[in-house]
Amino acid sequence: MSSNLYVGNLTFNTTSADLETLFAQHGEVKKAQVINDRDSGRSRGFGFVEMASSEEAKAAIDALNGHNVDGRDLTVNIAKERSR
Repeated sequence: MSSNLYVGNLTFNTTSADLETLFAQHGEVKKAQVINDRDSGRSRGFGFVEMASSEEAKAAIDALNGHNVDGRDLTVNIAKERSR
């Protein structure tokens, strides 16, 4: 199992630091990034979190998928590899 997670349905105010703080409760976060629009710089409403291990990634999915943050239910699952 991969330790790279997709996090969807974020509010536009959520920052990468917010994401890291939220996921750090469930293990060591190697990297957390909210994806921003190239032109406007505004959040696109999703991001990615890389956990230190697949066990921590599973714990984060179990705890945070469907979890309400700022009035929105998060979608958290294993990130799919991007085809280039």
